Amino acid sequence: LSPQERYYRNILGTTCDIHCQKGYELHGPQHLICQSNKSWSGKVFCKQKRCPTLSMPPNGGFKCVDGAYFNSRCEYYCSPGYQLKGDRVVQCMDNKAWSKRPASCVDMEPPRIQCPSVKEKIAEPNKLTSRVFWDTPEGQDTADGILTDVVLKGLPPGSYFSEGDHKIQYTVYDRAGNKKTCKFLVKVRVRRCGKLNTPDNGYIKCSGDGDNYGATCDFSCIGGYELQGSPARVCQYNLGWSGTEPTCTPMNINIGVRTAAALLDQFYEKRRLLIISTPTASNYFYRMQLGILQVKKSLLYLSEILFLLPN
Repeated sequence: LSPQERYYRNILGTTCDIHCQKGYELHGPQHLICQSNKSWSGKVFCKQKRCPTLSMPPNGGFKCVDGAYFNSRCEYYCSPGYQLKGDRVVQCMDNKAWSKRPASCVDMEPPRIQCPSVKEKIAEPNKLTSRVFWDTPEGQDTADGILTDVVLKGLPPGSYFSEGDHKIQYTVYDRAGNKKTCKFLVKVRVRRCGKLNTPDNGYIKCSGDGDNYGATCDFSCIGGYELQGSPARVCQYNLGWSGTEPTCTPMNINIGVRTAAALLDQFYEKRRLLIISTPTASNYFYRMQLGILQVKKSLLYLSEILFLLPN
């Protein structure tokens, strides 16, 4: 028996109380007596205290210095995609218990998802919409790699989008209920040339919006007037109109011709309808009615024939 830094007597009948340093526990009797055979009444030793072995947290682990013995420290860690819940460092105490409750690793990190960049499209010729495609973004869970749902807010790829800005949003969810959202814009632009004016004494009829790329505007004049300039103009990609600006001017008929056929040819060339009525008992003269002749799909619409009765 050799207590450190303590004086003791070892004569017959001497009784010694045995104590261990902090972090150690006594194995053997606490009291020893010096016997007549010149030996102590028992054998004792101090053994370093040890805490229970820590359980390995799912999706993580721990590293210890000096194992699980008194005063040793253990540090928890988690696998990628998981976060530590609880104290990262625990220490073995003198009461053979750990200083903190065991930590755990939980999936608290949201999944990853990346949306495409802004999609800008020009509407197709003579249309006010554009069909837009993109690759559906694929999410990735940072923990176990398993996603439970992908939710789209907005039109799906391959849809026709009208003029303007459209917000597209994707949201992904993992098994722990974490979610991540990404957004991007689909921008559809309609190239426009600017509205054309209706000519005086005339009409204008346009396709589409009237000024969008590819739109066609047809011009005509009322009875007694003829069109000068382009009868149809198209809005071009460079935002300019084809042809020249039309005007409606009074019709000029040459009556100094020698035959009726020559007179009628002038009306035919000018796309005008000449109607001659027969004399009546009260009026012995022929009357002429002059009107516009317009053809749509090889059909003549009477509502588009405007008559001008000369005085």
